[in-house]
Amino acid sequence: MRVIIEPDYAAMSKWAANYVADRIIAANPTPEKPFKLGCPTGSSPLGLYKELIEMNRAGKISFQNVITFNMDEYVNLPEDHPESYHSFMWNNFFSHIDIKPENVHILNGNAPDLVAECENYERMILDAGGIDLFMGGIGPDGHLAFNEPGSSLTSRTRIKTLTTDTIHANSRFFEGNLDLVPKQALTVGIGTVMDAKEVLLVCNGHNKARALKHCIDGNVSHKWTSSMLQMHPHSIVVCDEAACDELTVGTYKYYLDKERGNL
Repeated sequence: MRVIIEPDYAAMSKWAANYVADRIIAANPTPEKPFKLGCPTGSSPLGLYKELIEMNRAGKISFQNVITFNMDEYVNLPEDHPESYHSFMWNNFFSHIDIKPENVHILNGNAPDLVAECENYERMILDAGGIDLFMGGIGPDGHLAFNEPGSSLTSRTRIKTLTTDTIHANSRFFEGNLDLVPKQALTVGIGTVMDAKEVLLVCNGHNKARALKHCIDGNVSHKWTSSMLQMHPHSIVVCDEAACDELTVGTYKYYLDKERGNL
C-alpha cells in the first residue's frame, strides 16, 4: 500500500486527479481498448472530480474512450431524485466531461429483480475486461462503497442493509430526516474492488481519522472493510493532514519519508 499525505483537501484532490489522469493518458485508450474506471460518490471525491473536469476542459485529458462503473446506488430511490447516485454522478461529473452516455454504468436500485441486477453488473465488469483503476472513498466507520462493518472481504456486488451510522451520516443529504434516508443499497463487493488492477482511495478530514488509522495502520478486518486494501498489490490512499490525526508518529513519518525518497 502506498500512502500520500497532502496538507489539505485541495492538494489531496489535485494529487489524486493528476494520478488518475496520468493513468488514463498512459493507457492511450481506444474504442477497441477502452480504459475502465471505477467511480465513487460522496463528498470526498468532489474535489477529485472538479480537477478532472478542469483537465478535460483544458484539453489535457479525454474521456471519450473511458468506460465507468459506479460503486453503488440506493434501493428504491428514483434515478431522478436529487440524492440518487445517478443524479450525483451526472450533476457533479459526467455532464461536464466528454464521456459517452453509453459508457456509463450505474447500478439500478429500482430493478424488478435486484439480485439479477447485481449479478449482471458483475458480468458487465467481467465482459469489459475488468476495472483498470477503481477510485473510492473511506467512510467514517472504515467502509468502502456500502460494504459496511462486518461485510465479507471476498464479497461481490449485492444488496446491503445500511448501518445506523451510515444512515445518520447520509441524513445530511436528506434534510437531516432519518426517515427519508434509504435503508438499503446495491454495492460492489470488496472482492469486486480487489479485482481491479489498481485502487485509489481518498480520505480527508478529522472525522475520518479513526477510519484511516484502521485502514492503513491496523489489522486487516471485516470490521473496517477498507483495510482489505492492505492486501492489494497496487493500492494508494491519498489523505490530508487532518485525516492523519490518529496515526502513530512512526507510521506518519514512514509514509512521508517514503514519498520524499528517504527510505
